[in-house]
Amino acid sequence: MKKFPIILNNSPNYDARPHGTPIDKIILHYTGMQTAQEALERLCDNGQSARIRGRVSAHYMVDEDGTVYALVDEEDRAWHAGVSYWQGQTDLNNSSIGIELVNPGHEFGYHPFPRPQLESIVQLAQSICKRHQIRQEYVLGHSDVAPGRKMDPGEKFNWRFLASRGIGILPEPQSEDYTHAQFYLTSPTALRHALIRVGYNPDLDLALLCRAFNHHFGNTDSTELSWETAASLSALSRRSL
Repeated sequence: MKKFPIILNNSPNYDARPHGTPIDKIILHYTGMQTAQEALERLCDNGQSARIRGRVSAHYMVDEDGTVYALVDEEDRAWHAGVSYWQGQTDLNNSSIGIELVNPGHEFGYHPFPRPQLESIVQLAQSICKRHQIRQEYVLGHSDVAPGRKMDPGEKFNWRFLASRGIGILPEPQSEDYTHAQFYLTSPTALRHALIRVGYNPDLDLALLCRAFNHHFGNTDSTELSWETAASLSALSRRSL
């Protein structure tokens, strides 16, 4: 297996995690900037302009050729998730490792993530999960933890590739899940309950939650679930019981 280079490029934008807080999540983002260099500079900028618009960082940035930039020590808190929620927890910077993936994003020509980048993410995530004993259901997208506010890494990110290599979960629905899917699609209350059980924020509109779920599990930008995607929700919801 090819090993991708790791370049140390320290960011000053971090602080200490709250004492005793376990590191139990990985949150994937896209950079949403026109070039990798521009993104790297933004993630490491603590100048006056950055202070005005908000200093940001991540623990790692993965370029399209697979090169990994190590920006913040894993034991420190990087500033990547912002206002966030998952399974009753807020301020997920406290408990997560943030990985930025170089991609121009929806504003600058969003495109699929190249194979070398995906392979590098797998290698990096495998080592992080091993070090911190992170459960695979806690490998999340920014849009999962901040629906409506964020949409990265987006519907073109290949979650299936990661899941096939043991990173994250892409559930395979069983026959019972298709029965549940039909129920979800005819009962907004049941659909909302299932999404909340998985981990999504109960305070947000159902359309935003569906869109976030589609970004991760449906490879679409739709605010409505298909029958197949609703079955995936059922399978995932059963794991959360």
